[in-house]
Amino acid sequence: MKSNTTLSGLLKKICCCGSKSFQSDLPKGHIRVYVGKSSNVLCMFEIEAYYLNHPLFQALLKLSGEELGYSYDGALRIACEIDLFKYLLDLLEKRNSLAHYMELQDLISKFYSSC
Repeated sequence: MKSNTTLSGLLKKICCCGSKSFQSDLPKGHIRVYVGKSSNVLCMFEIEAYYLNHPLFQALLKLSGEELGYSYDGALRIACEIDLFKYLLDLLEKRNSLAHYMELQDLISKFYSSC
């Protein structure tokens, strides 16, 4: 239960406070995230903020929090493979109904089976 509280606190900090130092040049309703398993290879994405409410994003954020910790400065960081993140974005942007019924492990399995 503590991780859910911490996760919601992180989302609140990002969405409500706006972290003006790195969010000011974004279109309204968007947020910047850095994605990558390694801190040496990160890819920046500007995504619609409401994606953060999607259960698959919540699962990725929880996984990232467990791997990277919940306390850090700067843009939101998601620790997953860049191509997997692109795959998730593609599903959400196309409003693919499949994304609403998947668990994170299902998404990962489907991604690797399509490669």
